[in-house]
Parts: sequence; structure tokens; C-alpha cells
Amino acid sequence: MSFDINIGPNIRKSAYFEATVADGVRSFSVYNHMYIPGNFGDPEAEYDRLLNGVAMWDVAAQRQVELSGPDAGALAQYLTPRNLSATRVGQGRYVPLCDHDGWLINDPVLLKLEDTRYWLSVADSDIHLWAAAVAREKRMDVQVFEPDVSPLAIQGPKAEDVTAALFGNWVRELRYFAFRETELNGIPLVLARSGWSKQGGFELYLTDGSRGGDLWQAVKEAGRPFGIGPGAPNDTERLESGLISYGADMRLQTHRTNPYEMGFGPLIDLAAGHDFIGRAALERIAANGPARRRVGLVLDGDPVQPNAHPVQLLQDGQPVGHVSEVAASRRLGMNIGVGLIRADIADSATGLSVALPDGTRAARLAPLPFA
Repeated sequence: MSFDINIGPNIRKSAYFEATVADGVRSFSVYNHMYIPGNFGDPEAEYDRLLNGVAMWDVAAQRQVELSGPDAGALAQYLTPRNLSATRVGQGRYVPLCDHDGWLINDPVLLKLEDTRYWLSVADSDIHLWAAAVAREKRMDVQVFEPDVSPLAIQGPKAEDVTAALFGNWVRELRYFAFRETELNGIPLVLARSGWSKQGGFELYLTDGSRGGDLWQAVKEAGRPFGIGPGAPNDTERLESGLISYGADMRLQTHRTNPYEMGFGPLIDLAAGHDFIGRAALERIAANGPARRRVGLVLDGDPVQPNAHPVQLLQDGQPVGHVSEVAASRRLGMNIGVGLIRADIADSATGLSVALPDGTRAARLAPLPFA
């Protein structure tokens, strides 16, 4: 289903907003208090470009929280259970953030720009308020604020060629999550090999919001020989690839999860000895084991419609978990979904079903990512 969304002054617009309107954006969502494009009128073509060509996305709503000052590194480490001691300047890290009870409150990418300067590239929640309050309560010598940064993503198999055409072949040597501060025709930015897809690509962290239209046009022109087109982060591709979505798969206010349930166990370093928020809670969970685990599902029947809310996962008619999102995968030729199930239920379990709004569908568990 789809609805109109009013464009008003109370919701922030990205540095690329006018460019996306000029290029035919047809829907928006609201993410981190900002408009983010949903599609440009042909979702199937946008999906095909992502899988087989190259797409450009306005993901400026992927806001940055800057930690700057002598205690920036200490604050970054206190916010996450992941051990950051080996993180180098120019390197990114995927870092789960938890509250004091061990519930996940975000899963940003941390970028270390200097020993005293970090960005948290956050999902949809007010982490800048959390981090600022923590820093003040801990009496840390650090500034916490939202910098003038607006990411633009280039994603797909041809993304590397487009990015090399813009910046030079040195971009081909960047490792995943590595980044470099650079510029393009006088436009300042940070270039990272990253993005919310498994098709490969880069994110251009524009650091002068007044140049958003210029950067959009530069990427569009460089990508023209490669068939680039505008699009948006794709829910079907993220399910196929097993990517986690804060807000869909986990959200503190509605369906709380801990990092062990979401498969983040390898990122939790309890042996390093550093203190971090939620440590005592995560030690208890690690000792007892998580009560649920993240799973993929294949659903029977005709192509499903995307669900607007989490739905129940049943075994023999009894609730055993929930499914956060489903989609019909044209590439795989089946209905797929992701969710959480009781940890004691085996991969070979039978009698499973998903209670969708249009009726219950038989289901089976499947490994992530989907083949």
C-alpha cells in the first residue's frame, strides 16, 4: 500500500532534495527526521540497476554524529561493546550500540577520521542526544554534535567504474569500510567503500551541504555511460542479502533485541577488559545464551505483499517468534523473510507458519543470506 506524504518545513530536506525532485522522485519516507527517497517511479528497473548495473541514492538521512576532542576515542569505546583499540585512521567499523540493559539502540558504522575525531553514521534514532548525555554525565572532554555531512551512495556491480571515473583508479584499492578525505571539482567530501547493499559500492560523504546539487549532477554525468539512474535502498535486495535494518528488524520502542540474538556475538569483546554501556547485561546474556535467534524464512504461496508491521511466527499454531519483513524475490523465485525465533527451535523445524494480514502462510527456515 502507498500513501501521499506532505512536504512541509517541519521535516528536514537533504542536500540532494531538489535534485531528486528534478529527477522524478515519486515517494519519500521519513528517516532520522529527514525525507529520504523511496522510489523514482519504476521500482523494478531500480532493482535491476542495483543488481546488474549501477544506481545512485540520496542517503543524506543517514546522519552523522561527530565526537571531537581529547576524549572522543574514550567516548566511542564506551558507547559500543566492540573493541576499537586496533581501529586506524581511515578505517570504518560496524559497531552495535546498546543501552544499559543490553538492548540494541543502533548499529552505526564508526569512521575514525583522527585520533580525536570520529563519526557515527547512524540508523534511524536520536543517537546524538544519547551520546551527548553520556559524555556530559561521564565528564568527558569531548564535543558531540551533528556535522554538515550528507552521504550519497553509488551502488551496484558498475559502481567501482563510476567512482573511478570520478576520482581516479586509486579508489579501486580501497578496502571495505576504508575511506579517504578528498574533493571533486572543489567539492569537499569523504569517500568510503561502503553502502547498504551487498552489490558493492561507495558512499560520498559530502561535507558542504550547499554543494549537494553539484555533487548529484557530477555523479549523474560520470555514471551516464554506465547506465546509472536514481533509486533508493532496496528492501528486497537487503532481505536477499541478509542485511539488518534498525527500525524494521529491531527497535527499542517496539521490538527489542540484544546483539547476541541478531548475530553480533563475534563483535562483542567481553575479554578485552574495557568498560562499555550494557556490559553487565551482555555478560549475563553470554553466560546463559540468547533466548531467540535471527533466521531467514521461505514462505509458500503466491507472491507476498510487503508487511507494514512485524507479524507472528507460529509453530503448530502457537507463537514462537516474529517476522519483521517479507518480500517476493523475483530473482530467487520465492517469498522470503527475516525474523526472530525461539533459540531452542531447530533449523529443521516443521509446522511453521507466518500470520500475514491476508492469511497464514506455511514457512520453513532458511540460512542467511539467501542463495
